[in-house]
Amino acid sequence: MIETVKTISKSAGKEILAHYGQPLPVETKADNSPLTQADLASHHAIVDGLRDLDATIPIMSEESQEIPFDQRSQWEQYWVVDPMDGTKEFIKQTGEFTVNIALIQGTTPVLGVIYVPAQDLFFWSERGQGAFKQHGSDVSIAIKARYPDRDSLVIVASRDHAGPMVKDLLNRFPGADTHSMGSSLKFCMVAEGKADVYLRDVPTMEWDTAAAQCIVEEAGGVVHDLDGIPLRYNKQVLRNPSIITLGDAGLKWR
Repeated sequence: MIETVKTISKSAGKEILAHYGQPLPVETKADNSPLTQADLASHHAIVDGLRDLDATIPIMSEESQEIPFDQRSQWEQYWVVDPMDGTKEFIKQTGEFTVNIALIQGTTPVLGVIYVPAQDLFFWSERGQGAFKQHGSDVSIAIKARYPDRDSLVIVASRDHAGPMVKDLLNRFPGADTHSMGSSLKFCMVAEGKADVYLRDVPTMEWDTAAAQCIVEEAGGVVHDLDGIPLRYNKQVLRNPSIITLGDAGLKWR
């Protein structure tokens, strides 16, 4: 299944790149986030691909209509999709946007694929199988989160969504190396051992985190709320609490 999902992700990425750098109208959704034709083209490519893969598995996408909880609560498994994570980065043409697809079993992500179209770069994992990275046609390599050195931490943050807790964290570790970037690439930096901490105190949605959480956890890291509880999915309210992603769960970040 993972190879098919990677193929679907790459097809969605091609749809996105067909619009990249082109003048596009940008709509504003109810939550004030941007929406482009590239988001919608990716959404349709993913939904069509996943339905061809297994039409019995429900699909929740950021760009689909909201599905009532009394219907979702009956799902034993489902796909959760962000057709383009980092639409602002797409508009600014930074290349830091991704396609995110995860399979949820119960309330837990058990498969995650993140594709970076501008780099032809994959990150993926399956529960119990480890986490991997592949660039273009190169051989895939296993990735692992690293043990942190408190004297030389690497902290990643969102370029557009750094809240007050993030600023406080950076003040507590003045010697830390900091990186600011968009989309789920921040999670991937922790998963592949290039960063130690990603604190997000501005809310995210389930499709923003599901694929990344599976990858980080299979790489040996954690994605928790600020009380140390792993994120769970198919909640009545799809918005996540503030989250902390750590390469090492034992890091005293507070």
